[in-house]
Amino acid sequence: MQNFTYEQASTVDKAVGAATGNGGRFIAGGTTLVDLMKLGVEQPPALVDVTALPLDQVEAIDDGPMKGGLRIGAMVRNSDLANHPEVVKSYPVLSQALLSGASPQLRNMATTGGNLLQRTRCPYFRDLTSGACNKRDPGSGCAAMEGHHRTMAILGTSEHCIATHPSDMCVAMTALEAVIHVQGTKGERTIAIGEFYRLPGVTPNIENALEPGELITHVELPPAIGTGQVYLKLRDRASYEFALASAAVVAKVENGHIRSVRLAMGGVGTRPWRAHAAEAVLVGRLANAVNFQAAAEAALKGAKPHPENAFKVELAKRCVTRALKMATA
Repeated sequence: MQNFTYEQASTVDKAVGAATGNGGRFIAGGTTLVDLMKLGVEQPPALVDVTALPLDQVEAIDDGPMKGGLRIGAMVRNSDLANHPEVVKSYPVLSQALLSGASPQLRNMATTGGNLLQRTRCPYFRDLTSGACNKRDPGSGCAAMEGHHRTMAILGTSEHCIATHPSDMCVAMTALEAVIHVQGTKGERTIAIGEFYRLPGVTPNIENALEPGELITHVELPPAIGTGQVYLKLRDRASYEFALASAAVVAKVENGHIRSVRLAMGGVGTRPWRAHAAEAVLVGRLANAVNFQAAAEAALKGAKPHPENAFKVELAKRCVTRALKMATA
């Protein structure tokens, strides 16, 4: 680990100023960044500690376009968010996703803002000696293409990267259509979660829409559209494991028909994967097995598996159909 400077920020403005222009990184729980620094993958010259900032509240939104929704501070710990009464009541898909991730100890440390910036668990990205990685070293190649790729992505990939996005929370927030608020030297702005994560394309090292020095301050969730919410995670073991396939469903059913639905998938995409094609199949249709299967087929139509992860296509379809059945029961 190389030397770096450390500063604890007392205000958002000071945090942004300290991290701008010098390649500095923000640190809160450190559950991802510290690991990557120890591995030598991340080598920031400066760390700006944001744990003292007043960004740890979960509040109802009383006015504006998100009235009736929920505002979540970037410093809210995953455990606190998962067990917050309003999240459990109105956004159970988010609570379920958070509780399915990591371990209780990590959830007690990890923050909302940090989870949004969680980086891939691809072994070629995390191990400097394992092989080439365009995400870690642009232009070097992607060893996962011809190497071990059982856990890699099958949606949103490119010839330069097939690394899977790891977060459970972000899949649920994608289905909930969260809006991310950030602040930088140019002021404040909002980014819809569907526009926050970038596909790898030819620049897999650029993972999101943040500008240098921008800090996530909070996330807003619109009022929930339906009471049918489920997060289903399929993995190799029951705990402390990343998804092979997961599905977040937010649905509203009336008289047996699906009036509205949002579906996002995890474990299969290079970013939290919103399945718009599957939603289009379902809206206005009966909530039954035939339509669930048709939606699953639509969701995986563009999949590009490799030999070791071809099983993910069928696994993801089954995950989607099961999640839809549970959410609309």
